[in-house]
Amino acid sequence: MALITTYWGLDGIIVLTTLIITIYFYMTRKFNYWKKRNVFEIPPTPFLGNFSDCLLLKKSAGYLLKDIYDKAKGLPYIGFYVLDKPFLLIRDREIIKNILVKDFNYFVDRYGSPDPNDRLGYANLFFIKNPAWKMLRTKLTPVFTSGKLKQMFELMLECTKNLDTYLESLKAEGTRKEIDVKDLFAKFSTDIIGCTAYGLNVNSLINPNAEFRKYGKMIFDFGYIRGFEMLSMFFFPNIVRLAGFKAFAKESSIFLRKAFWETMTERMQSGIKRNDLIDVLIELKKTHSHHKFEGFKFDGDDLVAQAAVFFTGGYETSATTIAFTLYEMAVQPEIQDKLRKEILDALNKNDNKITYDMVLTLPYLDMVVSETLRMYPTLTFLDRVTTETYKIPNSDLVLEKGTPIYISMLGTHFDPEYFPNPHKYDPERFNEENKRNRPSCVYFPFGEGPHQCIGIRLGLLQTKLGIINVLSKYEVTPSERTLIPMVINPKATTTSPLNGCLCLNIQRINTNAS
Repeated sequence: MALITTYWGLDGIIVLTTLIITIYFYMTRKFNYWKKRNVFEIPPTPFLGNFSDCLLLKKSAGYLLKDIYDKAKGLPYIGFYVLDKPFLLIRDREIIKNILVKDFNYFVDRYGSPDPNDRLGYANLFFIKNPAWKMLRTKLTPVFTSGKLKQMFELMLECTKNLDTYLESLKAEGTRKEIDVKDLFAKFSTDIIGCTAYGLNVNSLINPNAEFRKYGKMIFDFGYIRGFEMLSMFFFPNIVRLAGFKAFAKESSIFLRKAFWETMTERMQSGIKRNDLIDVLIELKKTHSHHKFEGFKFDGDDLVAQAAVFFTGGYETSATTIAFTLYEMAVQPEIQDKLRKEILDALNKNDNKITYDMVLTLPYLDMVVSETLRMYPTLTFLDRVTTETYKIPNSDLVLEKGTPIYISMLGTHFDPEYFPNPHKYDPERFNEENKRNRPSCVYFPFGEGPHQCIGIRLGLLQTKLGIINVLSKYEVTPSERTLIPMVINPKATTTSPLNGCLCLNIQRINTNAS
């Protein structure tokens, strides 16, 4: 005789049905959370919430959040659900300003988080929680002063020589050669970061098997498993802890530890100072090695984490921006010609030399890069979490401590209220008059407020340097494999072309006739 009925099979059906109903009610118990607070919400699907396309890696999170932003037109915010958890997407720019700037102390931490035991992923400046974040930010900021950048620039110019050598090896005079510009400039940016931050000659452009490029590529190789791991870190950190997901692949972690400590040891033994990131981390180790600050240890993986995040963030952001800029130049040759003329005129006035001041005083180049970052920001959203109960100004809505808050960068960047005809690539959006007339907190490709990317100036500098070096000597045009229109990889957390490559034709031009 069975436990409930006279048949084991029927008992099994009853138990399974009861279990499914229990799980259903558990996973839907919060599905009126926003409605109870008089906040418009998107009707969620049981078990998945509003996140099914992202979980199946059919759509990137940034583009899903943009869809939610578009559905909330006319509303200051909108509620949605990730699995069973209520999230809030902010649409009103004044509230965005409050969150990112005015009331930053309530939103100082990101919601996304690696496993705290994964120190390479968790303890770096991007993810670490306050007050350790504030301490680290203060200690690392001096690496990126204008004076330091001028010193770095000479080293960056050495890297451009390797870029020139590689491009010349293509023998693209009088004929077009197809190249993957995304991969090429990932190598270029890897060399620059290695040189300026760590004092290493990485030589990715010369050596196709360079270790820094090999292991750096692994970090952003968005297959299904890697794509889900990265998605989880930004949207379900509890699953990350349970599953033991790592921010860096095992092989990359081993390599980064080895490269970092070898460099640190060599620098400490030689006594050489370069005033770079390594020197700052050495000083932190010497001064605080026997102390912990809010769980942060000034040694081991906690220090390696800073080197790792500057390496990965530094090369990927610039490489992506250069690649998408050249793509837009290829499909819009009139913009390419106008930019090239500005570059060549500046070079002619400067004895054909690229200098720090020259790079920073090319207005049309700045407009072009700004428009690329509008349409193709590397990270397409900002995430925060309330650290205390917070009442939204001029509203009855009170946010409980621990509420995930998201801001759609793509949403504001493609909002026709701020950027008319937003799908058109138009650098004139960023001329001086248009910038003056545009409200604040609607364009923030590097974030905004105290959490703004610490390396923004270095990133823009190496991006502009890469573009100058190509367009001053070469013309870029679409190849047979160029995706027109561009298709974004739905598995990638960051903005990346489908399949991770962006192919263009390149051909040497006669600069004397330009």
